[in-house]
Amino acid sequence: MATLHIENTVRDYPEWKSVFDKFDRMRKEQNVRGYRISRHHDDPNQIVIELDFDTADQATSFREVLAKIWATPQSRDQLVSHSEPQVLELVDQRAL
Repeated sequence: MATLHIENTVRDYPEWKSVFDKFDRMRKEQNVRGYRISRHHDDPNQIVIELDFDTADQATSFREVLAKIWATPQSRDQLVSHSEPQVLELVDQRAL
């Protein structure tokens, strides 16, 4: 499994989330298997998104799709800043 790790700062989390949700179908079509969104405790507008893929190649390819999403007027209105997306490969996982 591979994960595309993204860190964003958004203007307003609930508004950003409604824009994020509009791209669910596109994420599914682009092989996203699932995602996690985390918010910083002290600043709820700083978020981390982790998109899961079967392969690192799929995660890497999604960066191009993500650039198109970030270029949409809805995204530009909500994004203050974002990090360069990083592709991570799962090497170990354990439930305790």
